[in-house]
Amino acid sequence: MAQLMTWKDRYSVGIARLDEQHRKLVGLLNEFHEAMQAGQANETVVKTLDGLVSYTLTHFASEEALMKKAGFPGYEGHRSEHQKLAEQAKALQQKARSANLAVSLEVSSFLRNWLTNHIVGMDKQYTAHLKAAGVG
Repeated sequence: MAQLMTWKDRYSVGIARLDEQHRKLVGLLNEFHEAMQAGQANETVVKTLDGLVSYTLTHFASEEALMKKAGFPGYEGHRSEHQKLAEQAKALQQKARSANLAVSLEVSSFLRNWLTNHIVGMDKQYTAHLKAAGVG
């Protein structure tokens, strides 16, 4: 079964622990997508999604702690974006519980686009600052 998303070097933010977390998020996204595509019970799909969202929140907290420690000037904006994405993910979790395949496809698409755009667009903004501050 084809993966929904493949890790690419362009996603690297150059900070090992954050890249490791981003890779894990890609893996969890693929697990969710595979469970859905394999027609697994909705309970399994939702459980996989719950794990993905939970790890995403853990990752956000880790990323925010590093940005705060480094005094990253874009911290508040980045944190606000994380909060917005967390709310969207939680809303999609609720929709996924309805056992609707179209909703599951929406969830997969949203999460893949979010992960790609957030890492490449938002996360790369802190790389130089965190490295200069010796954080990460």
